[in-house]
Amino acid sequence: MAKLKRTSKSALKTAATKKSATRAVAKAAKKVSVGKPAKPSAKSVAAKPGPRRKQRVAISHYQEEAFLGDGLRAYAKYRDLGVAAATSGLAHAHVIRLIGPCDPKEVSKLHYHDAEFQLVYVLNGWVKTYMEGEGETLMRQGSSWTQPPRIRHLIRDYSDNCELLEVILPAEFKTVEVR
Repeated sequence: MAKLKRTSKSALKTAATKKSATRAVAKAAKKVSVGKPAKPSAKSVAAKPGPRRKQRVAISHYQEEAFLGDGLRAYAKYRDLGVAAATSGLAHAHVIRLIGPCDPKEVSKLHYHDAEFQLVYVLNGWVKTYMEGEGETLMRQGSSWTQPPRIRHLIRDYSDNCELLEVILPAEFKTVEVR
């Protein structure tokens, strides 16, 4: 037969306090869980977005003849990746091949794009950029950057083999040169 152990009132009170504290910590941990998304409360749930634009798959294989000189800048050739047509104008993606050598008088014009999102990734070579608030940055193969809406920027210089992947939302946007 097991022998019952007598416990003093103060020991019972201490044990109860520890148990209560452990429960409080566990409850707080449930509220703030690292690495897990918080459950939205009724107040934090945003209105449902409108209907999605019709989209389809866009596949683009490399073809040298796909680089056209019909884009925004005369010193560049553009290869459209078919994203604008496939997303009903939600986004645009193209590969930009900068034609060397760089002529700063033609290239280094301060401007901004009236777009919601812009991402640039250096596929090949290097490009030296200037962005308002960031200054001059040398971007090499494998570098990427985003440009917030309407940030003033320009290209200062680039290598003869520079190629960039650019993704912009929405597909149609205005470019404004700043004097």
